[in-house]
Amino acid sequence: MLVKSPPSKNETKIPPPLLKRFLDYLFIECGLSGATITAYQRDLTEFWDDLIELDVDLVNISMEDIQKHLKRLHERNLSSSTIARHLASIKVFLRYLYAERSIRRDLASLIESVRKWRNVPRTLNVDQVEALLHAPDPSHELYLRDKALLELLYASGMRVTETVDLRVEQINLKLGYVRCMGKGRKERIIPIGRFAIEAITEYNEDLRPQLVGERRTTNLFVSRTGRALDRSAVWRLVRKYAQAASITAKVSPHTLRHSFATHLLSGGADLRIVQELLGHADVTTTQVYTHVDKDRLIEVHRKFHPRQ
Repeated sequence: MLVKSPPSKNETKIPPPLLKRFLDYLFIECGLSGATITAYQRDLTEFWDDLIELDVDLVNISMEDIQKHLKRLHERNLSSSTIARHLASIKVFLRYLYAERSIRRDLASLIESVRKWRNVPRTLNVDQVEALLHAPDPSHELYLRDKALLELLYASGMRVTETVDLRVEQINLKLGYVRCMGKGRKERIIPIGRFAIEAITEYNEDLRPQLVGERRTTNLFVSRTGRALDRSAVWRLVRKYAQAASITAKVSPHTLRHSFATHLLSGGADLRIVQELLGHADVTTTQVYTHVDKDRLIEVHRKFHPRQ
């Protein structure tokens, strides 16, 4: 007779049907991305593990139980932003459970939203961006793809997930714009400049057909085997070319997004326009970029203050 072994420490302790219903709700009703849903699942798995250790019945969960979990997160020396994300995950989960009548009390209404300090994003100056964009080696077999990828990231400010998910039919090279599907499945139109248009056109005509071959891949950016390029590959490429450009700072695809926004605002772009281009739901998220360019602030002060 076979004896079923107990679940391992790393296995999810949240009841599978309940977890699946919640994750389906996030995907179908809320339209969240796969990466965001994975983060929710990871955070809530840790939350459930703590409830098991504390011998807490989900039906009778209390604010004290939640506070004990947060204390454990603090004891692990997690950053304030990570703990805030955990708390946000728990709040959404509890609100869902109460709506489904799986718990008796509306604990989500008792949890205050965490207001955390926004870190000033790491950006590159214009010269560094130029060096990065010229880093790919023209003799490399994937030069056209990598050049087009870097140009598009900086020209559009798109997130890495949005970029790897971009389909050929979502980009109009004649009119110079991209139809980007962002968070919450909200579509936005992003214009791109001639450098990105030229790079993407050359890649799309001279290299991509060779890489795709007989495959039916519709993603714009593909690997050497013709499969859709993934997030980690884009991260590695950006870091590789940052090193080739002798940029010592830590650079990621998101650095180009930050630089895109900062350079637009430095050039005088309206904050609301930049918000729309980035796909931010709240303008306060975009406002962080107004604190980056000190030279621009000094220039404006000297130009417009009457006592100069």
